[in-house]
Amino acid sequence: MHRDRLTHDLIVDYVIERLKRDYKEIKRNPEGDPDLILANHGMVMAYLEVETEESIDSNKAKKWKEMAEKGKLILMVPKNTKVRVTDLIWQQGITKSVSIGTYEVMINMP
Repeated sequence: MHRDRLTHDLIVDYVIERLKRDYKEIKRNPEGDPDLILANHGMVMAYLEVETEESIDSNKAKKWKEMAEKGKLILMVPKNTKVRVTDLIWQQGITKSVSIGTYEVMINMP
């Protein structure tokens, strides 16, 4: 499995665990785009998409716009890409319907 995919799946699993308290229904979207559908009592509250450094580009930003038109979109992106992602969101005109969360994968060896 590709390293990028492993990172993506690790973050998706972590986010699911973190959000279990806030959302009664967290559905994985097997096709992706968005990765997760967050709901309470049958009502969709938000969509969540996990990105990696390699998956962020202007074509992906167009997909974010499509997702944001359906409802609130939460993007989880690598910490060092937040400025670039913010610029892409501005270019798409979707700043009001998108929230950005960040992640870092750190391994400290002795």
